[in-house]
Amino acid sequence: MTANVTSTAPPDPAAYEAIQATPEFVELRRRLRGFIFPMTVAFFVWYALYVVLSAYARDFMSTKVVGHVNIALIFGLLQFVSTFLIAWLYTRYADRRVDPLADELRAKIEGSPE
Repeated sequence: MTANVTSTAPPDPAAYEAIQATPEFVELRRRLRGFIFPMTVAFFVWYALYVVLSAYARDFMSTKVVGHVNIALIFGLLQFVSTFLIAWLYTRYADRRVDPLADELRAKIEGSPE
């Protein structure tokens, strides 16, 4: 039994180069960088703070908060929380600011009406 597969020709590479030169693509990249770079820096600073405090502020990090739970454990768990928070924030940001513009560019390059 043979499957009925319709194939479409891939877009011309020159079309991608033309899209890359458009103001819309430049704006898309600006929007992505506007979120990704500051968030990446913030996360790395937060992570580095955790590592530095763990290495050089052992007394502070070993301070008990509740029972056997100390500040180091809380900071470690907050690393996971911050990772999920950043992912959630990016999803919201992309839905509102990136995806609509990316969809317009995709429609333009694929030649389909918006």
